[in-house]
Amino acid sequence: MTIRTTEENPVNDRPSVLFVCVHNAGRSQMAAGWLRHLAGDAVEVRSAGSVPGDQVNPSAVAAMAEVGIDISDQRPKVLTTDAVEASDVVITMGCGDACPVFPGKRYLDWALEDPAGKGVESVRPIRDEIEGRIRGLLAELQAPVTR
Repeated sequence: MTIRTTEENPVNDRPSVLFVCVHNAGRSQMAAGWLRHLAGDAVEVRSAGSVPGDQVNPSAVAAMAEVGIDISDQRPKVLTTDAVEASDVVITMGCGDACPVFPGKRYLDWALEDPAGKGVESVRPIRDEIEGRIRGLLAELQAPVTR
């Protein structure tokens, strides 16, 4: 897969990835955390939600902390057309038709269980599945894994 630079920042040759789920409180936040952790500055990372929640899911924060990734400072953000336009790869996790589609973007839909309302013990398998998918994505993007 060839990743093109964004028109907004032509000197930036890093691929950019946007993770989207409904509330931007669980799956997309964990995915963004994993990608930032594993890729460092090699990939530009965004996350957003079609109907953002009030806070990041505490069980997601706790599950990520168990593997040394702090997402406690993150806040759910609203999905904007600009965020989609500025991203090379858009990965949806249950937002359905709420995610705008632009030609030339790569879209993936990761069918992941929603961690909403679940305890840490139920979120761990979701966290681990996301890690595996992120590692696969990094291989596809040919981005270095820094950790």
